[in-house]
Amino acid sequence: MKVVVAVGGASGAPYAKRLLDFLAREGPAAGVEVDLVFTTTGRQIWSHEIGGAPDYPFRTWKNQDLTAPFASGSARYDAMAVVPCSAAGLARIAYGVSTDLVGRAADVMLKERKRLVLLLRETPISLVHARAITQVVEAGAFVMPASPSFYSRPTTLDELVDTVVARVLDRMGIPNEVMRRWDGISPHHCGDPTEE
Repeated sequence: MKVVVAVGGASGAPYAKRLLDFLAREGPAAGVEVDLVFTTTGRQIWSHEIGGAPDYPFRTWKNQDLTAPFASGSARYDAMAVVPCSAAGLARIAYGVSTDLVGRAADVMLKERKRLVLLLRETPISLVHARAITQVVEAGAFVMPASPSFYSRPTTLDELVDTVVARVLDRMGIPNEVMRRWDGISPHHCGDPTEE
């Protein structure tokens, strides 16, 4: 399986780091090959939120390098995630503005009907954002607001981040056990069954 991870220009670098850490550790054994690209702002935000420069064993491409293999559908990549994804980045993807490698790769994923996951880091959502979200979902992408869940009772920031990253991996089609899965609530925790 060949995948692209793009680190976009929005707050949320811990999501990208956790995803990349998982892929670096588990990817090779699962047969997952990773190509990595940072936007300029994505790299700046990483430095601010994580510190230092990212160091991963993946093929890493400059965002202006349109010679990357995943800039063409003939390279047959399986999935791409933009983590985090800014509202501006999502809008460019939604309307096919592929002037850089992230935009072009996302465009390729959509035209080839491959999995494209956009981890949106924006709130509140304006009507402009909502229309771009609708456009890109209709084109076949998964738009995931970076909304952590709490049913697994996370006790650390890393565990909270994992609740989002697990869902990104799911949408990419990559098996994982990053977080405890929902398996319902035991009836004895639900109170009197006769109560409405």
